[in-house]
Amino acid sequence: MENDFSYISDNLRVIRSRIAEAQDKYRESGDDVRIMAVTKTVAPEAVNHAVSLGIGLLGENRVQEYLSKAEMYDSSAEVHFIGHLQTNKVKYIIEPMTMIQSVDSIRLAEEIGRLAVKNGKVMDILCEVNIGGEDSKSGVSPEEIRDLICAASEVEGIRIRGLMTIPPPGNTDIFLGRMQELYNKLRSENINGIKMDTLSMGMSSDYAEAVKYGSTIVRIGTALFGARDYSR
Repeated sequence: MENDFSYISDNLRVIRSRIAEAQDKYRESGDDVRIMAVTKTVAPEAVNHAVSLGIGLLGENRVQEYLSKAEMYDSSAEVHFIGHLQTNKVKYIIEPMTMIQSVDSIRLAEEIGRLAVKNGKVMDILCEVNIGGEDSKSGVSPEEIRDLICAASEVEGIRIRGLMTIPPPGNTDIFLGRMQELYNKLRSENINGIKMDTLSMGMSSDYAEAVKYGSTIVRIGTALFGARDYSR
């Protein structure tokens, strides 16, 4: 008996509707928002069903989990790494990923660049901002982000495309608004070597609000695939 993934179709219909509503209300016409399917603990069959529905972007949190599932994924989907990344794990994902969204140190940027050059590619990256100053989260402070992107822009083998953040729960609008201001400020500076066209923020609980504040990628797991066992 085949798996019944109709709930994914239903969930995606709601997600697309809410995003479209936020776009119509707050964004300019043609201002694109990409839906990323976050695959943490999700079976490849469910992921592939989402891809069949038009989801063209997957988000991976864990290197080891990704490696165990990668060969089973529909190869038509683009894959970004979005979790905390140790420098000694970069070598395992440098070839298949099209973007690494969680760069939070020049050391990590340099290792990504070194291995990208070795593999004959340029890796798109986002620099991660800890917009709420939370000890439990990765990312640099808003005050430090300009220094990081300027230093990283000098690294061969990488291309800075923008910023990523995970705002604190509660008062989300405040932090999403601050992130939008920071992104727009850095974008307006036209810093040499930085494209600055991607703002990745918004998850299952706040993706519509993130669209309001300029997000170009929303990272959705639970709202798409349902509640999962994160202890695995």
